[in-house]
Amino acid sequence: MTVPISLLAQTEVIAPMPPLPPWALMTPPALVLTSLGFLAAVVLITYPLIRAIARRIEGRSVPDRALQAEVEELRARVAELEQRQSAVHELEERMDFTERLLAQQREQARLPH
Repeated sequence: MTVPISLLAQTEVIAPMPPLPPWALMTPPALVLTSLGFLAAVVLITYPLIRAIARRIEGRSVPDRALQAEVEELRARVAELEQRQSAVHELEERMDFTERLLAQQREQARLPH
C-alpha cells in the first residue's frame, strides 16, 4: 500500500511535550504547605542576620561595661609589654657590647707584646 504524496504533505509533525515542572504535579494544599515551609525556613535563617544588621545601623550594639573594662585592661597590658620589649632590646644591645669588649680583651691577652 502506498501513501499518496499529497497526504504526506498534509500531515503535521507534533513535537514532544517538554516535561512538566515538579510543582505542576502537586496538589494545591501540598503546594501551599511547601511554599509556607520554604518561607518559614528563609525567615528563620535570615532573621538573626537582619536583627544584627539593624542593631548595627541603629548603633545599639554597644558592648557591655565588663567587656569594655577587659579590653581596656588588655590595652594597658599591651602598652606595658611594648615598654618592656624596648627595655629588653636595650639590654640585648648592652650585652652584645659587653661581649665584644670581653672578646677584644681576650684577643689582646693572647697576642704577644
